[in-house]
Amino acid sequence: MSNGSDTRDQHKPENSLKTVFLDRDGVINRKMPEGKYVSHWDHFEILPGVPEAIATLNQRGLRVIVVTNQRGVALGLYTRAHVEMIHAQLQQQLAESGAWIDKFYFCPHDKHECNCRKPRPGLFEQAQADFPEIEPSTSIIFGDSLSDIEFGKNLGLHTVFIGGNPEQQKIGAPTAEMIADSTYSSFPEAVSCIFKNV
Repeated sequence: MSNGSDTRDQHKPENSLKTVFLDRDGVINRKMPEGKYVSHWDHFEILPGVPEAIATLNQRGLRVIVVTNQRGVALGLYTRAHVEMIHAQLQQQLAESGAWIDKFYFCPHDKHECNCRKPRPGLFEQAQADFPEIEPSTSIIFGDSLSDIEFGKNLGLHTVFIGGNPEQQKIGAPTAEMIADSTYSSFPEAVSCIFKNV
């Protein structure tokens, strides 16, 4: 895992960037151990520097959208209402740093049940229905799993892999790092490096 930007930094997004897609667990908040899920706000720990990084995107006039797989709903571990409550509380906490998420989209289904579980394109299509001006060529995604990067690649988005804690990476992380346009150890680091000259 590279600590910071890698040799693919020449592929930074252009000044035309308008929409930022963020995975949630592992990018915005600390990921639970494998097989466990963030089912309540008490389990939701925002990672250091994330509110400030999101505020930076907001200040630049970028649309910030969260796209997250929430299989725990299908498994009966929590409900759609729990997910929405967590997102509402996240908004409140972000507001303390002058930051906000423009919209949250989540897939509540199990594997192979739908078109909205990443890497399938359904969450992007939902966002595009709400914001018709969204275009892949002016969008970027930050994610910590292969499904996030494949989601972006399949749609033609600029892709950024967030390495995070090596001990908590999912199977497929090395492939995700290899195929992503760039790799950083954290979302705040990525924002600091990518957007300093954009």
